[in-house]
Amino acid sequence: MRSITGPSAFSPMSVCLDQIRPWVTVICTCFNQDRFVTSTLQSVANQDYPNVELIVIDNASQDTSAEHIKAFQSQYTTTHFIQNDTNLGLNRAFNQGLALAGGRYVIDLAADDLLLPHRISRQVALFEELAGPYAVVFSNATYIDEQGNRLNQHYPIGHDGRSAVQVPSGNVFQQVLESYFICTPTMMMRRDVLNELGGYDETLAFEDFDFWVRSSRQYHYAYQDEILTLKRRVSNSLSAQVVLPNNQLLQSSLVVCQKALPQCLTSVERHALANRIRRFTRKAFYAEQFDLAQQFGQLLRKLEQPDLLTRLVLRLSGLNVPVNRLYRQYLQLQRINPQTDRQVI
Repeated sequence: MRSITGPSAFSPMSVCLDQIRPWVTVICTCFNQDRFVTSTLQSVANQDYPNVELIVIDNASQDTSAEHIKAFQSQYTTTHFIQNDTNLGLNRAFNQGLALAGGRYVIDLAADDLLLPHRISRQVALFEELAGPYAVVFSNATYIDEQGNRLNQHYPIGHDGRSAVQVPSGNVFQQVLESYFICTPTMMMRRDVLNELGGYDETLAFEDFDFWVRSSRQYHYAYQDEILTLKRRVSNSLSAQVVLPNNQLLQSSLVVCQKALPQCLTSVERHALANRIRRFTRKAFYAEQFDLAQQFGQLLRKLEQPDLLTRLVLRLSGLNVPVNRLYRQYLQLQRINPQTDRQVI
């Protein structure tokens, strides 16, 4: 194993050193992020932890991302760079890196986010203190814009810098079904758990919801109440595409909900999943994916009877009422003149 932050030469003592200071593999996937990728990779090189393996996958970018990565690699020669000729999708690209990873722990890093210098050392320290079936450590994050200006925190913080809200920790399966409460890029994951799960599901358009459902049923999550990551908000992000007609995110969400159904062991968990499906039903309607909205409705009926609002949405979906343009205009007004932080879904 070759470290990007410690001694650059391969050491035959890597296995022994892993028992003292575990190796961490950072897998950075990049697609058309030439404005940000160098800063992202530099944030890995700037870590104050000595045993860091860096694997970078460029997923057939059409801009100059690959050239920026190669320039970085010329300076940090221990960087393992994979350049794909075709875009394999986010999940398959990550699995390429996972197949090569040697670290005990893994970080999935987007090519526009930034690690603060003590991110890895702090998370490894917590992981090594934990007892029991913990598979993931996650933390708070600060959002930044495309120019790097700091915006707000994922979890609001008090005067002491700690989270002002209670963040789930331990057995979080029910909370995973209820909402997206984890800031994905803050996670550090056990590599053996990722391998046990077969990596990310390559049939899906995105990774986090499915990974949370599959892993949190069997393992625990630990929240670390620190800001260790800068998460960049960009206009063309994957999450922003969910309102667009013909996006693949909602179809993947349906598949994950179908997977989650047999995993629910209590009425509380089933109710949490039902509430999540109601929101996805509305999102599919707003995106004018009317057939998909009906499929969400069918899945919901296996858990609970649809409420009045959901029945209305399903009726309008059956009539193919065009709403996407109006909905996107409404969201744009919310961004220009936000009156509330409540998510409109």
